[in-house]
Amino acid sequence: MTIYRQNARVLVQGLTGKQGSFWTEKMLGCGTQVVAGVNPKRAGEEHLGLPVYATAREAMAGTHFDWAVMFIPPAAAKAAAIDAIEAGTKTLVVLTEHIPMQDVLAIHHAARAHGTRIVGPNTAGVVTPGEGFVGIMPGHNPNIFQPGEIGVISRSGSLGTLVCLNLTRAGYGQSAFLGIGGDPMIGTTTRDALMALDRDERTRAVVLVGEIGGAMEEAAAEYAAGMSKPVVSFIAGRASPPGKKMGHAGAIVSGDRGSYAGKRAALEAAGVAVADTPGELPELLRCALGHPVPTAAGFALHAGK
Repeated sequence: MTIYRQNARVLVQGLTGKQGSFWTEKMLGCGTQVVAGVNPKRAGEEHLGLPVYATAREAMAGTHFDWAVMFIPPAAAKAAAIDAIEAGTKTLVVLTEHIPMQDVLAIHHAARAHGTRIVGPNTAGVVTPGEGFVGIMPGHNPNIFQPGEIGVISRSGSLGTLVCLNLTRAGYGQSAFLGIGGDPMIGTTTRDALMALDRDERTRAVVLVGEIGGAMEEAAAEYAAGMSKPVVSFIAGRASPPGKKMGHAGAIVSGDRGSYAGKRAALEAAGVAVADTPGELPELLRCALGHPVPTAAGFALHAGK
């Protein structure tokens, strides 16, 4: 998985819509290098000071981009995604949820054929505090995100926001937030994101926010067991009944597969401390890193300054 960096150029598909406009303004305001947008009905115009193209392929010819982000409804998501993939985007952030499963399969097939990294579907996006964000996370809010050394992985955007808020209040800034998405068939898994943060020189420790359903946390635990960087975790859904979908399409437990107990056991066996509540994560980080309680200069303390 690619961590967003400020020199990456971003295309917004659905730029001129209400959500596309709102979040593009926020992205631009905190440093994201958005270079163009797509809307076939408004090609040739400018919106928010950005050129609007009919297709991603025309946008690539007019102004190169590395990332694309989709503010596109489910029925049009397949065509938009394949347009961006075939245009040559390196990373595609698929915010859309409720995409038909056969369309998701077609998107992943096209991405593999062209070497595109898919983030999502049903992701809230990614944030690199101090550099920018791509998606619908509140990366512009300094009360939630501050530059630092803690990488955060989450299927859920809302839960990831809560965790980052708790970390920031405790004096722990983030090196990156990676929202992988809540659908059953996603392009970037928990393990993929963990591997990216393990390789990231800015990341000193990782917070892994999982939830019931599937086996991604178990696969991530296998990788975490060999990491030198400490990993702490919270798994949502401890009290959920088996067989009932809880929030995300991927958060469903079938028999023993994907259960809270199984995920927690796998993580703890790998040496990952698991919190009972999100509010316990800062304390687990302090123990893992050997930090004292943060002072008023918390961010400087944890940045080693």
